[in-house]
Amino acid sequence: MTQVLLVSAFLLGLVLLLGATYALQRFAKVDKRGGKLGENGLTMQGFSYLLILLTVIYVLAVFYILIKGSPWEGHLMEWLNIVVRLMHITFGIAWIGASFYFVFLENALNRTDNVREELAGNLWAVHGGGFYYLEKYKLAPKEIPRDLHWFKYEAYFTWLSGFSLLFVVYYFNAGSMLIDPQVLDVAPLTGVAIGVGSFIVAWLMYDVLCKSPLVKQGMWFALLGFLVIVGFAFFYCQVFSARAAYIHFGAMLGTLMVGNVFFTIIPAQKAMVKAATLGQPLDPTLGKNALTRSLHNNYFTLPVLFVMVSNHFPSTFGHSQPWLILAAISLGVAGVKHWLNLREKKQATVWILPASVVFLLAVAFVSAPPREAAGGGAAACTPNVSMAQVNAIVQNRCVRCHSSNPTDEVFKSAPNGVKYDTPEDIIRLQDKIMQRVVVTKTMPQNNKTNMTQEERDLIRCWIEQGAQNK
Repeated sequence: MTQVLLVSAFLLGLVLLLGATYALQRFAKVDKRGGKLGENGLTMQGFSYLLILLTVIYVLAVFYILIKGSPWEGHLMEWLNIVVRLMHITFGIAWIGASFYFVFLENALNRTDNVREELAGNLWAVHGGGFYYLEKYKLAPKEIPRDLHWFKYEAYFTWLSGFSLLFVVYYFNAGSMLIDPQVLDVAPLTGVAIGVGSFIVAWLMYDVLCKSPLVKQGMWFALLGFLVIVGFAFFYCQVFSARAAYIHFGAMLGTLMVGNVFFTIIPAQKAMVKAATLGQPLDPTLGKNALTRSLHNNYFTLPVLFVMVSNHFPSTFGHSQPWLILAAISLGVAGVKHWLNLREKKQATVWILPASVVFLLAVAFVSAPPREAAGGGAAACTPNVSMAQVNAIVQNRCVRCHSSNPTDEVFKSAPNGVKYDTPEDIIRLQDKIMQRVVVTKTMPQNNKTNMTQEERDLIRCWIEQGAQNK
């Protein structure tokens, strides 16, 4: 009876949402103002897109309730992961690409040769078989064009899709993916609250810092800002599993970036457009503040990109001090971005790029496990370890997830297609096992199957003795 009521409510709600969407789109087409509402340029068609999004969320929510506890639950979560991750990557490329491009324009503008009085600079470019000529006004043109493109939705949808992905991967499975009892044993809901709350706290701290007089002291502002984000990296690694800590660090930086767009950059642009349209004097500080925040976003991009791929590299988050590796890599890639920005201005110095590269190589060297961590050699392992011993450990600790038929409550298919169903599978993947199980100890995930150090040592000895199937 409950399922019948859910299906009926689902169909009724779906019909109502789709009907409202269709009516709004029809109104937007026949309305003389194009469905535009207010000074912000909101349209009925824009509201219809919002209703479409709500319809999709509604469908997924009801569908999840119907299949919860069945084999379809894991399948739905995996496809949600795929779809939301693809959206996040696509919007992220658009946003970061726009950030890189406009900072490049600002850095590369010709500001002296044959530049009209009202211009801040211009730039000739060639791309895709054509020539382009761009001009930047000091304040605004005499007449604001009707078709003015706003670069904001790339940022908004990148953050929204990323925040949704955080729920799909970490928050919906907080007990398995977010919380590591060996780091801090808290309730899953408490962990989620800490994660979301930290983003708000980070934005408030950053915004206060940007509004302080220190923002005009470039080097000191950068130093203090870096210390603040290092503090968040350390905090996350004391609360969450290492993988989740890295992702939250990236999400925190992404929140600062989208906060800059939503609270500073776009409002400044709207105020400038309104003043120019009404013929009022423009406040030049609006543009300067927006440019400063945009430049901050530009430096955040490479650390965020590193975090997005970091989960595939356990030698980073699997280090004994993961927060230190995270902070060091963020500093190194920000140095590379600084060199690129100076190069676009034709101000590049010789030492910044090689210093950044050497620093990153030093991080790789320092994070490498000591020889004794990977084992003292086969001679230290006596007697010889058999395949039967290793297979027993793997079947007891690993195949819960890594098998053709996982029994784990989260993973309904083998993560990354890695399966240990047979001894041959274990031998074939011995290098991966050595890295994840022995060296970095990042598998099993959060050690949810309670693998002991003695078992890890046996696996190490077996691999060092030649990984024989005896």
